[in-house]
Amino acid sequence: ELREAIFKVESRIEKLESNKESNNFKLFEDYNLTYLQAVELRDDDIEINKKILDSLKKEIRSLGNVNIDSIEEYKETKERYDFYSEQKEDLQKSIEAIEEIIAELEEHMKIQFKEEFDKINENFKYVYNRLFGGGEGNLTILDEENILESDIEITAKPPGKKMKNLSLLSGGEKALTAISILFSILLAKPTPFCILDEIEAPLDDSNIARFGTFLKELTSRTQFIAVTHRRGTMEAADYIYGVTMEQRAISKVIALSLNEAEEMTDII
Repeated sequence: ELREAIFKVESRIEKLESNKESNNFKLFEDYNLTYLQAVELRDDDIEINKKILDSLKKEIRSLGNVNIDSIEEYKETKERYDFYSEQKEDLQKSIEAIEEIIAELEEHMKIQFKEEFDKINENFKYVYNRLFGGGEGNLTILDEENILESDIEITAKPPGKKMKNLSLLSGGEKALTAISILFSILLAKPTPFCILDEIEAPLDDSNIARFGTFLKELTSRTQFIAVTHRRGTMEAADYIYGVTMEQRAISKVIALSLNEAEEMTDII
């Protein structure tokens, strides 16, 4: 009888151990708690309705796996979000400030461009009449709303002819019109130094003479070097530098001051 009693007790202990393990597993599965954690949270004064308990269990299961580090990750993510949000706000303010500066600069450029353009256009009318010995020339901004990117139309009326677009002029007329624009710019904004490379080559002798005379007038504010084969241009120069080849593959430079040459001629 004693052995039988001991056997029953041992069987009971094994069953209780099994139930304990099963309950511990269920406790962790349903509530994500260990036995010791559950003991700490136990409150015998609380009565829980079974339906409410089942509903809470269902809601807990619907949450899925719980990320223990989620709170810390949220804090880090929130810090990064706040940092980048602040950076974005600073960048947006910088963009707005730069756009405002650009708008002010563009407005200033438009005003300055229009003022200089009007000066050049007035000069062009004067220079064109001088170089052609008559006629009219005009520069027109085609898009007044966007003058910084607008095309500019060049119209010219040589003496005795109708007003034409630049593309309809002859080669000599185009060349002299282009020279008129260059000289108009130099009158409005003189440059210390300018090189002319046979720009007057297509002109006839009468136009060459007027070209040389006007070029001479511009030398008071601009120094010119003109590469040319035209006699009229050479006659307007102060100094002439000629390049010749007396021997094969050997170039020689000859320099001549026209003022000195004239003085020598007067003496002779």
